[in-house]
Amino acid sequence: MTAPVRVAVPRKGRPLEAVLDRFAARADATSVADDVVSTLRYEKAVTKDEQTADRGVYDRLAAYSEPAEPREPDFTLLRDARAGKPRRVVFDSLTLDVEGTPVQLVGREEPFRALRTHEFALGFDSADLVLEEVVQLEPEPLSTIADLNDRIDPHDTDVRVVSGLGDTVYHTLLATPAAMQSVGAEELDRAFLAAYEGDVCISPRYERLVRAVLGTDATEGVEFVYPDAGREEEAAIADVGVGVYLTVTGSTAREHGLEVGERLFPSETVLMENQSEAGGEDVQAVKRALAADADETAIPPQ
Repeated sequence: MTAPVRVAVPRKGRPLEAVLDRFAARADATSVADDVVSTLRYEKAVTKDEQTADRGVYDRLAAYSEPAEPREPDFTLLRDARAGKPRRVVFDSLTLDVEGTPVQLVGREEPFRALRTHEFALGFDSADLVLEEVVQLEPEPLSTIADLNDRIDPHDTDVRVVSGLGDTVYHTLLATPAAMQSVGAEELDRAFLAAYEGDVCISPRYERLVRAVLGTDATEGVEFVYPDAGREEEAAIADVGVGVYLTVTGSTAREHGLEVGERLFPSETVLMENQSEAGGEDVQAVKRALAADADETAIPPQ
């Protein structure tokens, strides 16, 4: 039997759901993908005390992870970071057929780093992690996923982005009307931020990302500040006056009196390859199948 192509994927959350959607379309696996998503959503609700389980976590895990066929998923337990550190059921593995090639999805806490250490040839993770870890900071802003590879130092990593999956939310510029008036800005865009000097409220884990998407020229005269622990980001930005935060509709930001400005960079799940590990024809066949019909976030061939 041909050894499966191993693909690193997130263990839970929106990125894993985006990956499963892509495989459901490429591997005739809609039913099993739906089962994994519904199981993990239920387990998330239990972990957050939004739902009460009728049996213990080990009993649930045993019921989930007794695959009768190769196409059934395995799950595992992970210690959650929430108060009390409960054990949470997360995705572990699943083997599917992608256009004649067996593919094993393997859950990892940090798929991007697993590719960087050459454990996998292919993997999926958030584009945000690529910005946070390997893109070079330059005077000009970075605004599209298609430009990511041009900012990766080839001496730093062999990992490159292949395409985005389209599960897009945006890092968006937010500001109060008073902050806009302070520099005479009519539009809340990059030009406003270039003219603005003062505090900009962001999540601390996104500082390097924000510097990359704004460009080092625009961040001159800007001081990054962070929300207090447990404080809603939009409320903290409203207090500071200017900030960058992930938005879908911007409704929560508007409720706090903020203007919703330019979408600075898409935050979405991306397919990546480690170029030094991806030379096999089976790996390339899987990559082509998963990147087929990709949207505008597809990366030109290297």
